[in-house]
Amino acid sequence: MEKLILLGASGSIGTQAQDVAARYHVPIDGLAVNTNTAQLEEAVRKFSPKYAVIVNEASYRDAKLRLHDTDTKLLCKKEGIGEMIASSDADTVLNAIVGEAGLRPTVWALQHKKRLALANKESLVCAGEIVMAMARENDQEILPVDSEHCAIHECLRSGRRCEIDELLITASGGPFFGYTKEEMRHVTREMALNHPTWKMGQKITVDSATLMNKGFELIEAAHLFGVPMEKITPIVHRESIIHSMVRFTDGSILGQMGNPDMRHCIAYALFYPERRAVGTKPLDFVSLGKMTFFAPDTEAFPLLALAKEAYQMGGVAPAVLNAANEEAVWAFLDNRLEFFEIADIVSEAVHTHTVSGTPTLQAIENASQEVRASLRERFSR
Repeated sequence: MEKLILLGASGSIGTQAQDVAARYHVPIDGLAVNTNTAQLEEAVRKFSPKYAVIVNEASYRDAKLRLHDTDTKLLCKKEGIGEMIASSDADTVLNAIVGEAGLRPTVWALQHKKRLALANKESLVCAGEIVMAMARENDQEILPVDSEHCAIHECLRSGRRCEIDELLITASGGPFFGYTKEEMRHVTREMALNHPTWKMGQKITVDSATLMNKGFELIEAAHLFGVPMEKITPIVHRESIIHSMVRFTDGSILGQMGNPDMRHCIAYALFYPERRAVGTKPLDFVSLGKMTFFAPDTEAFPLLALAKEAYQMGGVAPAVLNAANEEAVWAFLDNRLEFFEIADIVSEAVHTHTVSGTPTLQAIENASQEVRASLRERFSR
């Protein structure tokens, strides 16, 4: 890797990616954030990139004032990300944008033949067939930053994809492991944001609490590794030490283990096929003592099964799944929706929206916008 463009620079993955870049003196040619002008300024002054993007138009004036004495070219709105990717001579794009907003930047990165380190799972959830076809056409490999898919990618260095018998994707189970469906009716915002293992942004933390995040990861894995959904199995592993496993056709199972730390996954994607130390804490098996495994409770966590169903339905169903979930989660975080209602809202959207054929990128975005508009109106009543 020679130069990096970092999208979603102010989020959890983005800030940890900055730590990795600083550790190994990786030149950052471009940065993008949504609204956080203070963090954008801090990153610009630290890395002196040629380009910076503030997506939120209302924040542009503040960003302009903060960066007026730098040589960094400031761009605005989503289109600014496209301009930055097209203009930069960076060879790698790390896409850590949250939500469907990361889809177009994924497409732009592949179109301009950039190496893609992908932390934006919605790109593959919403438009997996399109994205993977584009990667093949442009001869670009997508390096996954999600811990589960990074683990699978690592395991597959010891076996061919045609030798995969099953992908075993681990899940922490979130803060409500063991809850009954009735107990889920009493979950509060504060409870949902208290993840037992990972420190993440609010949206993905809620998705982990509903197991929607794991459902997204099943779809992501199916596209990334070309494996049928029926050969992808989620397993609750409370300790979050095994990040995922691959069962091969000869019956052997390889798993990737380590203490939970996303810097490992970031460095793996940025420097592949080399490995770089990033200061992660060594795993002590004696102190760990034991590891436990459970089948997920799809009655208490119905979104996991719904994700599989949406994938099998095809068409725009996965995009509808994602859009409805995003709107429901933000409504929950804004105290306009109860936690247990999220699954009902998303299920209703998936089962009432028309699904047909292999959609275009525009059809996916249109379906998403339609669902979002309908739910926003519903939540505002």
